[in-house]
This record gives sequence, C-alpha cells and structure tokens, in this order.
Amino acid sequence: MRFADIIAMGDLKKALVGMADSGRVPHAMLLHENDGGGALPLVLAFLEYLHCKERHDGDSCGQCISCRQHSKLIYPDIRFTFPVTSGTKVSGAVKDLTCDAFQTYWRELVLDNPYFVENDLSAAMGFEKKQGVIAVAEGKAILQKLSLAGISDGYRAIVMYLPERMNPQTANMLLKAIEEPADKTLFILITHAPEEVLQTIASRCQMMRVPPLSREEVSLVLRSRGIDAEQADLAASFAGGSVGVALRNLSESSGSTQVQSIFHDLLEAIVERDYLAALEAGEAVSALDSREKQKVFLTFAGESLRKIFMLQQGMESVAGVMPSEGDILRDAARRCSPTFCRRGIAAIDRAALLLDRNVAQKVLLANLVNRLFVSV
Repeated sequence: MRFADIIAMGDLKKALVGMADSGRVPHAMLLHENDGGGALPLVLAFLEYLHCKERHDGDSCGQCISCRQHSKLIYPDIRFTFPVTSGTKVSGAVKDLTCDAFQTYWRELVLDNPYFVENDLSAAMGFEKKQGVIAVAEGKAILQKLSLAGISDGYRAIVMYLPERMNPQTANMLLKAIEEPADKTLFILITHAPEEVLQTIASRCQMMRVPPLSREEVSLVLRSRGIDAEQADLAASFAGGSVGVALRNLSESSGSTQVQSIFHDLLEAIVERDYLAALEAGEAVSALDSREKQKVFLTFAGESLRKIFMLQQGMESVAGVMPSEGDILRDAARRCSPTFCRRGIAAIDRAALLLDRNVAQKVLLANLVNRLFVSV
C-alpha cells in the first residue's frame, strides 16, 4: 500500500515520510486509533516506503520487488502479530498457538479490507465467540524471528495489532527486545485502548494518535471502494470517524437503517415524554445481535445529539443533517432543553465505556434510557 492510496491523514503521512527520509525512525511506536480507524493502512504504507529502493516525491514507487512483496503482504522481514485462539479454522491448545497458523487468513482479511474492526478479525480467524490473546508461544516466535539475520538489508519489523491483548508473561518476555532492539529493528504497535497496554511496554514506545476521520473523509474512502455516494454519506454520518465501522455496518443488511430507526423511535419517545416507548427502544438496542452493533448505535446517537445541539445554535448549514432525519432532529432541537445534548452525550459516552467493560447490556441500556429521559 502506498501513501497515495490513503485518503486524509496528511500530517501523519508527512511525519512518517520525514522519519524515513531522515533516518531517524523510532525503534518502537505505539499508534492509538479508534477501532477501524486506519492505523494499519498507515503502517503498511510507511513500511513499504521504508523498504522501497526507488521511492520519490514522498511515496514508494509501487513497482520494485520490495513494493510488490508489500502489496501481497509477503515481505520477508515483517512479522504480523495479533490475538489468536482456537476456533473453527485452526484448533489446538491456546498456549501453543502462534500467528503463523493464521497468516493466510490475515492476508486475505487485510488485502480485502485494511480498515477492518476487531469483530472482522475474529470472524476471519474463525473464533467469533471467543477473545484472542497474544500468548507466550507468540512471544517466543517473535524472539526467534529477531534472532535470525534479516533477508533484506533494510529494517526488520514486528507489527503488533492490539498489544492490550498481550498477557503479562509475553510482555515481560518482549520487554528487553522492545527497549533495546537490534540495529534496524522496529516494533510498531496498533492499539484501541492505550491505557490497557502494559505500562512498561507503552513507556518505551513513541505514541502517535491516529485521529478519527471527518464524516466527509469517511465518505470519500467509502466511495473509493465503489460504494454509492448516498449510501456512503449515510454510513459515514454514524461511523464515528471509523471507516471500518462504516464498512461493517454496510456489509450487514439494513444495518444503518435499523440503527437510525431505533434511535429515532427513542428520541421521539423522549420528546413526547412516553417512558414505556423509550424503554421499548432501549430493549430494541439490547436485542441487537452483537456488541459491535450496539457500539454503532451509541456512536450514531452521540452524533445525532451533536447535530441537535448545532441546530439549537442556529448552525444547520454545517450540522450535516441528512434529509431522512431532518424533521425529527429539528423538532427535538425546538422542544429539548439547552442542556439536553450535553447531558445526553455524557450519558452515551459513559454507556460506551461500560459496554467495553462487558457490563450487562440490558441494565446498561435501560440506565442510558433513564438518563436521557430525565435530561430532556
């Protein structure tokens, strides 16, 4: 992947190009993104640029042997590490599994959609109902990889997706390699929860925040993948700046329409002071068949409250209100108190945090409905 293939993130691309051109590349980097936010495409483009022998104008050539290997994810001096466990595609004792057994599925997933979300990874690897881990066996495989001489004369890299899933034993095993790596050896970690990464690991990395994309940028990425402009705009409006979330929702039948319909039912019930109808909408959210869909709902709800706030401030021209939601949002803006949006967004953010901590969903969402109802 070349930098030219990545829409937006211009400042980060310039920073990475500057590192490579100056030869001052940090030995360990920790990239913090929102789920599906685009850190992996950025890393892939950076490594291709770093290894390219014919790079020019701030980008790799895309034609040399190195670039062709990168385009197929088969560059010999890169190891991709990610959480794994036994499942329908690969079985065995979890403590003995390494990412080597899953590389074919990893390549298929990344080449098809480098903006994937965590649920996409689990589905591609065949362990949808389990949580993967980066275990000691993988730590040993990484150290063995680094103990061998590189095949090329460039940088060797360990790209670790979700280091927060690394158990303490593995982290302690890799600590010295990350702190004092061999010459031209890079560790690049991509996290969704930097606060959960072992502090001794995080403190030895240069942190880089990959910010969420704007709604317009998400839409542009979706259109570049052949998605209809109207669908792209709708999906981008509740993706929370994540291309991966937008693509995940579009891949599920009526996903965006379902989330939008449930939220509008909830908002109408709150505005009309119909508590039973509001609770029914909350039940509909808890009945969504995955935590990912519930997170999409919370993202969409927060974005909708932002639009209501902007309507209340007379900023409709920049609020990004879609035609299908205009009437209900304008009505809510007229009838809700000036503090509703602020309190509502705080309640939604709290619900999203607790959802990530596996709090019982029905209780969590019923509490959210109560908080929204009393805030209006």
